[in-house]
Amino acid sequence: MLPRPRTHRALTLAIMMAGATGCDRAPTTAADDGQWTMPARDYAATRFSGLSEITAANAKDLRPTWSFSTGVLGGHEGQPLVVGSTMYVVTPWPNVLYAFDLTQEGYPLRWKYRPFVDPQAIGMACCDIVNRGAFYADGKIVFNLLDGHTVAVDAATGREIWKTRVGDLNAGETTPMAPLVVKNRVIVGNAGGEMGVRGWVKGLDLGTGAILWTGYNTGSDTDVLASPATFKPFYQTGNGLALESWPRDGWKHGGAPVWGWLSYDAELDLVYYGTGNPAPYNADRRPGDNRWATSVLARHPGDGSLRWAYQFTPADNWDYDSTQEMILTELTLGGRLRKVLVHFDKNGFAYVLDRATGELLSAEPYVPVNWARRVDLATGRPEIDSTKLTGATRGVTKDICPSLEGGKNQQPAAYSPLTQWFYLSTSNLCMDFEAVSTTYLAGTPYVGASTPYTAGPGGHLGAFIAWDPVTSARAWEIKEPYPVWSGALTTGGGVVFYGTLDGWFKAVDAKTGAPLWKFKVGSGVVGNPISFRGPDGRQYVAVYAGIGGDWFLISGDVRSDDPADVRAPATFMPDIARHTSQGGIVWIFGL
Repeated sequence: MLPRPRTHRALTLAIMMAGATGCDRAPTTAADDGQWTMPARDYAATRFSGLSEITAANAKDLRPTWSFSTGVLGGHEGQPLVVGSTMYVVTPWPNVLYAFDLTQEGYPLRWKYRPFVDPQAIGMACCDIVNRGAFYADGKIVFNLLDGHTVAVDAATGREIWKTRVGDLNAGETTPMAPLVVKNRVIVGNAGGEMGVRGWVKGLDLGTGAILWTGYNTGSDTDVLASPATFKPFYQTGNGLALESWPRDGWKHGGAPVWGWLSYDAELDLVYYGTGNPAPYNADRRPGDNRWATSVLARHPGDGSLRWAYQFTPADNWDYDSTQEMILTELTLGGRLRKVLVHFDKNGFAYVLDRATGELLSAEPYVPVNWARRVDLATGRPEIDSTKLTGATRGVTKDICPSLEGGKNQQPAAYSPLTQWFYLSTSNLCMDFEAVSTTYLAGTPYVGASTPYTAGPGGHLGAFIAWDPVTSARAWEIKEPYPVWSGALTTGGGVVFYGTLDGWFKAVDAKTGAPLWKFKVGSGVVGNPISFRGPDGRQYVAVYAGIGGDWFLISGDVRSDDPADVRAPATFMPDIARHTSQGGIVWIFGL
């Protein structure tokens, strides 16, 4: 195992997190040891660092201390890891893993792992060749390759320990998501809803990489691992719930992939994850609720058995994937302390659920929403505006808010136990939706829709916001000219960090949203900042720059290595290419 840094302030942080206020309790997170060993820093997915050297008073003095070009132009949507005195960086395809020595001047490379990743994955990946990060466990760096493989690499030497094929590239399955390791299980999922894949999660043995169980998100109770004895959803009863809600055989290529973020409650022994869109986009082809697409599922990691599930957008007409993170904390609601799961869905609603049972406790819009009037807490279902329904038989449905980019997409929110607020990057886009008929053919797009975007209310395209889950309202917001697509980071110093599509990395005051500092990082930020303690005992912040994901497809001429690639940008943001080009850079900042 690599050496661990000093761990001062652990007791102070533990006290601070346990007693932040009299009404709400902080999430269950380990005291901060200065490392960042998993994608969201903790199993509760808070993305909170207890390090407090960087404060609202001195953040203006932040400066770059190191940078590194990954040599890859794809969207850099993940985050580094810091384990002991080593920083680990995974690139988009071809998924190179770098290990940097933080004890030496210039942070020289300890080693580089360069796997073979099938280049056919480039054409199969829906939304750029992204990778959302790695996980450190038991001396191993575990991450997914884009072509449907999961690998474990020795953290000290870079030697490949095992490599397991988990997905079928020929069927359109890719694996850009970051795995979650719970005890001796590596939990992974697939992408490819736009290819009509059948969504699943799998549990691998951490020591050998062997696949120990597979839980599908659509199909029979046997395939979904939903035993009548243990599967107890709050709002539905009966058997075959994931089968009867589809037309005949539609579930076999019905989407519901798992390409986002996972969290874990050790006390309940449950892993939580969200599922993506049902396929195809044309809802006429799949009458029914289409369970468990656009849902959250709670599974036991040991055997994959399903405990409960809740569907955010039944019969999804709008491509409102629900793969966004599930942040775990405790809140006093209605005079009762509840163990909750907080989720900011692509459909524009902020949900609070009891994470033991799946009961919906609140659901309020965090961005402008018009596809539904409200969510009924008694039934858990949205009250849909029928004029916003879509389908090939309906022609063009106008002015649906939010767009299929979502009020928030893959970019993960963060939670601060100091303010007890959530911090998140949002988009302010609406769309017209024209569905068309399409036919399923394995390994080819199974979409069937045209969805031009327009700016939402106010004309700005995005905002970074602080959200109070008790009042279900924004505490503050910072309007941005473009959709905000980076993850958020909260810190013990009361500073929040995020990045923008036009290439700024920013620090703001957690209480007020007041700007404290910004730095131009050379490419749009779609990655997620982290904070760590270096071997010198100082606090640092790191982030990837490298525009991509959906924005590579619609930002126009942001690629310079191909003279023939001079695509026009989307009409709703025609000037983004003036501010950024593609290019992957790892940045570290300190005082």
